[in-house]
Amino acid sequence: MIRQLRFRRTIAALTLAVAGAAVAAPAAQADEDGRVPQLLFYNHAYDVLDRQTADAVEHSAYLREFANFEVRTTTGGGITWTGRYLKGRETYLELFGVGDLPGSDGLFGAAGTALSSERAGDLAKVRQRLQDQGITPVDYRQTRDFGDGVPVPWFDTVRAAPAYQAFDGWAMEYLPEYFADPRSGTEPAATPDDVSRERYLPDGYQDHLMRDIAAIRIGVTPEDLAITVPLLTAGGFKVVTLADGSVIASGGGTTIRYDAVPREQAGLKQVVFTLNRSVPRHVEQIGQSNLVVGPGSTAVWTFTGTA
Repeated sequence: MIRQLRFRRTIAALTLAVAGAAVAAPAAQADEDGRVPQLLFYNHAYDVLDRQTADAVEHSAYLREFANFEVRTTTGGGITWTGRYLKGRETYLELFGVGDLPGSDGLFGAAGTALSSERAGDLAKVRQRLQDQGITPVDYRQTRDFGDGVPVPWFDTVRAAPAYQAFDGWAMEYLPEYFADPRSGTEPAATPDDVSRERYLPDGYQDHLMRDIAAIRIGVTPEDLAITVPLLTAGGFKVVTLADGSVIASGGGTTIRYDAVPREQAGLKQVVFTLNRSVPRHVEQIGQSNLVVGPGSTAVWTFTGTA
């Protein structure tokens, strides 16, 4: 959301071959065993779609079968928004239409990715890693109002810059107060420091095809990409920069490709899902997008809409 607020073949087709000069970004400092612990993991992405596609997503009967799908209005940080959600076991996708969010965040192609910690205290380590890169972290605490006017602490965030053009990338960590509120519908902790994505998300995915997001591809301006890469490296992702300036971040079960593009080409391009079971091939046209499910246990959703 806005500030205020494995399958090899398929993934390889999404990320493409790393042709030409590819440069690995500087890694975070290794621990005493020579390893760089991964502290952040893909949590969710959001994107502002063209109105036709957003409306088609909202009213799609198929998506309600395919995923644990929800259209939800949320109030947090003094702002209210309505999103379309596809929720998996650990990861999810949040979709809007043009004008659903205020200001420039509501323009076609505006997007973001949230990377979250699995253990309490790891966000502080990410913050330190940013400082070690010479970056001054930007902190923000998001709250949620469940309808009684009382804001509940939801999650803490860290960013590598105070502003962005069209893409908001942030690190986050869920808070104990949110898990403790029964209205959150979250699960009990598996360990004392458990702030995991699996704990946060409901188990409704078990009754649908979609299990999780294995890969995602988003168009991002070079300026926004420049402030996103430090956060990826601080989180422990393996980051490779391609000859055209695009970036592939891998680790933790989800591969993220950020294509370096002009602002008018920014936004969500493709999502690869893992499924709970193998299925025959099915093609579903949803507005200006195409969801190909199967054959097998993956699905690929491609977005071709224009403003």
